[in-house]
Amino acid sequence: MGAAPGGKPAESKVVPDAAAWVFNVVTSVGIIMVNKALMGTHGFGFVTTLPGIHFATTALVALILKSLGYLEPSYLPLPELMKYVIFANISVVGMNASLMWNSVGFYQYIHHLQNKYSLSAFNLLGHTAPAQAASLLLLGPFVDLWLTNNRVDTYRYNNVVMFFIALSCVIAIGTNLSQFICIGRFTAVSFQVLGHMKTILVLTLGFILFGRESLNVHVAFGMILAIVGMIWYNHASSRPGGKECQDYREPVQVDIEQVDQPPQVKPDGKN
Repeated sequence: MGAAPGGKPAESKVVPDAAAWVFNVVTSVGIIMVNKALMGTHGFGFVTTLPGIHFATTALVALILKSLGYLEPSYLPLPELMKYVIFANISVVGMNASLMWNSVGFYQYIHHLQNKYSLSAFNLLGHTAPAQAASLLLLGPFVDLWLTNNRVDTYRYNNVVMFFIALSCVIAIGTNLSQFICIGRFTAVSFQVLGHMKTILVLTLGFILFGRESLNVHVAFGMILAIVGMIWYNHASSRPGGKECQDYREPVQVDIEQVDQPPQVKPDGKN
């Protein structure tokens, strides 16, 4: 028996989706672990300036790719850009970046921008990263001074700290890119499940690498609930009529022979 109609598009989408999922999980969890070491172990507590450095690095990479011809010209209106930057920067300043990324509202807004203006993940980063970098690098040192009572320019930098900052910036490029890739490929619910999975991995690795202070009974209970929720969602969405199955509807087949065949004229028996 041959493959069912519509099976090939679904199968061809599995591998890129899995790659995007893994890319996002690895980079998101990786940057949190690196930043935790940078801030917790080495005392680099400038939580607003550091994202500014991340976005500046991302903007530089996007600019290089565009100059080499790897990014096609795209358009994003200034009001849309400013709205995005304000919302995203408030989330960063409020230290709720993970909440911003995993919220349905943020997902819908970014998904709307990508579809409305035909923006790829890197094109969208090319528009937003420079604006976020400029705003966070201008305001970040003052916000961090207010939050920590320390100045970023008087921090005692050394080779280890600079290595962690550079590593954090490299991973941040992948994190920012993979977020937009996943938003463009997955449903809002799938994107939230991905966020819960990353939270579980972060807490688990934090417990393994940094000790018991990152995990307690309440957090462990929440992790169990999240795992149960992910299993339930996967089961429910894979059933006929589920949210994920609705993305691939088999095309309605029409019997061409019956459509094209002219109506039969019943003979009346006369010559």
